[in-house]
Amino acid sequence: MQELDVVGIGNAIVDVLSHADDAFLETHGLVKGAMTLIDEDRARSLYGVMGQGVEISGGSAANTIAGVAALGGKAAFIGKVRDDQLGEVFAHDLRAIGVSFVTPPALEGPATGRCLILVTPDAQRTMNTYLGAGTGLTPQDVNPEVIEAAKVTYLEGYLWDPENAKEAFRRALDIAQAKGRKVALTLSDSFCVERHRDEFRELAAQVDILFANEAEILSLYQVDEFDAALQIVHETGTLAALTRSEKGSIVVDGGEVHVIDAELGLPVVDTTGAGDLYAAGFLAGYTQGRSLHDCGRMGSIAAAEVISHMGPRPQADLKEMVKERLG
Repeated sequence: MQELDVVGIGNAIVDVLSHADDAFLETHGLVKGAMTLIDEDRARSLYGVMGQGVEISGGSAANTIAGVAALGGKAAFIGKVRDDQLGEVFAHDLRAIGVSFVTPPALEGPATGRCLILVTPDAQRTMNTYLGAGTGLTPQDVNPEVIEAAKVTYLEGYLWDPENAKEAFRRALDIAQAKGRKVALTLSDSFCVERHRDEFRELAAQVDILFANEAEILSLYQVDEFDAALQIVHETGTLAALTRSEKGSIVVDGGEVHVIDAELGLPVVDTTGAGDLYAAGFLAGYTQGRSLHDCGRMGSIAAAEVISHMGPRPQADLKEMVKERLG
């Protein structure tokens, strides 16, 4: 198999995005800015009261992989869909942008997963996720040849909830490390961290690259100040890229600390996918052999583009944006 830059493993989900106000969130008991796992009945009832929506293929790791491909990287994705209409849409959208997606669809069981995303006027997104077929990912779905071919295997923290998917996660980690390949982990969400804190701490020490936003890293180490979390990350020695919204990001690698400013000049319309695309830019730069500072800049550029419009995947030419701003 030809060499890949990044393979992502995560939940295969189709996003349904709609605008809403804070009153709507309160009425329906939704936690603003959080990702909440819901069952199929809740997904149907919430979908029924949402305003007009836009359906776009999503899923955290899949968005990252789409961003890597948009930046010219060779990428693959491992995730489970059902043999239904949304599953076909998800697979088509990835393959159309050059991403290898060969995980066989489930022939029975839950439908393809979907995430109902409500975007408030301040551009914050509140996500309600029905994982559906994604929970059916098993270790057998992890193709060793794909993992061994990738410079980096990127693991989505959201995938840690279902037990069989967790086993798939660990199998990919073992295969990559046995081959001498790099492994990256995104913590995904502070509520996800709270559910699996002890295991995530162990994982954070095992992987080569850690992605987290400020709330997630504070939750992971149960501290109140970002500087305290930063010190703990520094002591672990793990390469970490920590995002701080409008404050930019911090990239830490042993004795190296890089402060990256947020990219300016683009409007903030919808923050869905900001962290996913930051990881895409960073990993694209990393696999291209760029400096850590430039990796962080590429992450910021990709994140700035994706929050300038509705939807979690890039619409502008990211390669051209990076060339103009970074060279």
